[in-house]
Amino acid sequence: MVSMMWKTRREFLEMVAAVGLTSAGTAGLLTASVGEAQAQAAGTVPVADLMAPNALPDSWLGSADAPVTIIEYASMTCPHCAHFHAESFPVLKSKYIDTGKVRFVLREFPFDPLAVAGFMLARCAGDKRDAMVDLLFAQQKNWAYSDKPLQGLVSVVKQAGMSQQTFDTCLQDKTLYDNVNQVRDRGAQKFGVDATPTFFINGKKFSGDLSPAELDKAIEPLLKS
Repeated sequence: MVSMMWKTRREFLEMVAAVGLTSAGTAGLLTASVGEAQAQAAGTVPVADLMAPNALPDSWLGSADAPVTIIEYASMTCPHCAHFHAESFPVLKSKYIDTGKVRFVLREFPFDPLAVAGFMLARCAGDKRDAMVDLLFAQQKNWAYSDKPLQGLVSVVKQAGMSQQTFDTCLQDKTLYDNVNQVRDRGAQKFGVDATPTFFINGKKFSGDLSPAELDKAIEPLLKS
């Protein structure tokens, strides 16, 4: 498990708001991710354990009766996660999720304060949570790699209609802050997640940025069984 760079909520708020948090500094926090070349299967976790109630409710895409369940653990500032959602997820959605073959959920696994902030803001968007996640990944370079990441984050979420007041209130929500971290900690301690993105496909663990071809290889046999 990669150690977090803050210990308290106060430190979190100070780090998120720090003017000196540069793009170079942010990039240094992203080393706990794995790329496509390293994608590999790594053990199995019982689906019932993965589906047990969490600190935050899951937001599912797809049919509840889908034969395949995919859970992704991601960090909002992880470049490989952003790449997956730009390149592979649209194929996964059209080919498997929209056709009722896969049920998909993304869970919070932040590696740094900015990622925590991004996930908190997505949760504060209510039923637009998934759309906010998509937007933050799509514009990751405009806030996670910015010289002024907090200002960049404000600009991005305002595109989704979030006000400055909602933004400020959201990041002061101690319960939400704790719950985001509890989702991460449970993933690490119970399921062995230590890098992003990490996927569980019907309980089988895959670490890395899965390509459409790799998704096909993992999913198709499950549809035939």
